[in-house]
Amino acid sequence: MMKSFPWSLLYCASLLLSDVLGTYHLNAGDPHLIAAQSYAQTRNNGRPPLRTLNPANSQCRSRPLDLVFIIDSSRSVRPGEFEKVKIFLADMVDTLVVGSEATRVAVVNYASTVKIEFLLKDHFNKPDMKKAISRIEPLAAGTMTGLAIKTAVNEAFTEQSGARPRSRNISKVAIIVTDGRPQDQVEEVSATARASGIEIYAVGVDRADMRSLQLMASIPLEDHVFYVETYGVIEKLTSKFRETLCGLDPCAIGHDCEHICVNSNASYYCKCRNGYILNADKKTCSLKQVKVEVVEDPCKCEARLAFQKQTQAAIQQLTAKLADVSGRIERLENMVGRA
Repeated sequence: MMKSFPWSLLYCASLLLSDVLGTYHLNAGDPHLIAAQSYAQTRNNGRPPLRTLNPANSQCRSRPLDLVFIIDSSRSVRPGEFEKVKIFLADMVDTLVVGSEATRVAVVNYASTVKIEFLLKDHFNKPDMKKAISRIEPLAAGTMTGLAIKTAVNEAFTEQSGARPRSRNISKVAIIVTDGRPQDQVEEVSATARASGIEIYAVGVDRADMRSLQLMASIPLEDHVFYVETYGVIEKLTSKFRETLCGLDPCAIGHDCEHICVNSNASYYCKCRNGYILNADKKTCSLKQVKVEVVEDPCKCEARLAFQKQTQAAIQQLTAKLADVSGRIERLENMVGRA
């Protein structure tokens, strides 16, 4: 009786966890998820962003991204300062591995109006991308940051514009660079963007409004809000973004392995739990077949043959149950380890 207690406890815990996950599963665009994003952001607005800008030399060799820069070119951004922003964008491109199957980049330029300079599907190599950046001109006038974010979500992060489908599990990232206070509302539109799966980084320069940056950025804020005193030092953020965007485990970002995801630096591969084998698609797993040879009795005893076949079926069932229990224990151990 006592020996069966731990197994019963593990089984109950597993069922409880599945119920909790099922209860709180919300789809992108769900108003409850958008409200939760806004509430979480409000709770974290009092936490100051503390970022250390350490230089780094290595290129980004991590998972691919759908990356959209949203840059402020309002009247407060002087021509020389806007050139610094373009240098920052070009430096960021240099740190990334860009390509149709790697990181795709788009740029949304805004002031009173919004202009998509180029889409995720337009350039798949660094020279063309950097030429397109060099041709960007400031728009001047106001600071409609909320409109810019909405445009990025509705037009830049779509599959028609080059974003990979959700099934590919490609991270979607927006980096907003601004030096002023938005002249429209950013809280709800930012919450909608985050609820759709877009991770938002907010970069403030000089006169940027810190509360607005916090309302826009993803949480934790200390990882998603940056501030520099002048455009002259904005290039220092390149190394920090390289560290932030490249230092993540691809398996932690999202994968389509049925059982086990194994990080292999720039990518990942799938493995199966004990008792299973990897299928031809390299993602799903099938129960390993246990071969039990049935030896025909010389006396042709039908009762013995039937017994041997029953034994084979029982062994198959037992193998499946053991593999299932092993998988449950492994998942619970992983959950306890992460906690």
